[in-house]
Amino acid sequence: MLAALRHVHCWIFDLDNSLYPASANLFELIDIRMGEYIQRLLACDPVEARRVQKSYFHEHGTTLAGLMAAHGVDPHDFLAYVHDIDLARISADPALVAALDRLPGRKFVFTNGDEAYASRVLDKLGLANAFDGLHDIHAMDYVPKPNPNAYAAMCARHGIDPSRALFVEDMARNLEPAKALGMTTVWVDNGSERGGHGADPSFIDYRIGDIGSWLTEILGKDA
Repeated sequence: MLAALRHVHCWIFDLDNSLYPASANLFELIDIRMGEYIQRLLACDPVEARRVQKSYFHEHGTTLAGLMAAHGVDPHDFLAYVHDIDLARISADPALVAALDRLPGRKFVFTNGDEAYASRVLDKLGLANAFDGLHDIHAMDYVPKPNPNAYAAMCARHGIDPSRALFVEDMARNLEPAKALGMTTVWVDNGSERGGHGADPSFIDYRIGDIGSWLTEILGKDA
């Protein structure tokens, strides 16, 4: 293990555009489903649905949070609909699977998605049994990253000591609350939408392009 990271006992990973490449663009499929949902909900055309979707995403952290606040949308209904997508665009990365298997300590997924969707994605990535737990949007009480309460609740729920934890995320702004708690932070700078928005070296310890390659590098040769 890289000497600077030997203190890390808990490894926390974002899911979408982090554990699989942003180029897979699953959000394109989810976007379509979101648009359909909003069109049906508000009886509007696709252009207005797109405007609503993106404005809520930027103002509330997720489109869901905006829809709940403005329209009282049932989160279970929304998430079941928008995540009903074909996952053929993603597949297992042998380097990532092997590196996570070698990684010492506990491993968690921290996602603004829901557990049902995350479980499907992890299974497709060959990572169904790679993690010790998952903290999803339901566990956050629908207040998503980067709200600091989501991070504190995750640590409390799973008994995580932030000073011995590392968080990997493609949305740079989502690293700031983790750093404030004392976590080591890793930004996956892979071209995801608005991934670099709010990026600041003051709360980013490592900047990488691919998790599997980086983990393989820091772990060194397998004895």
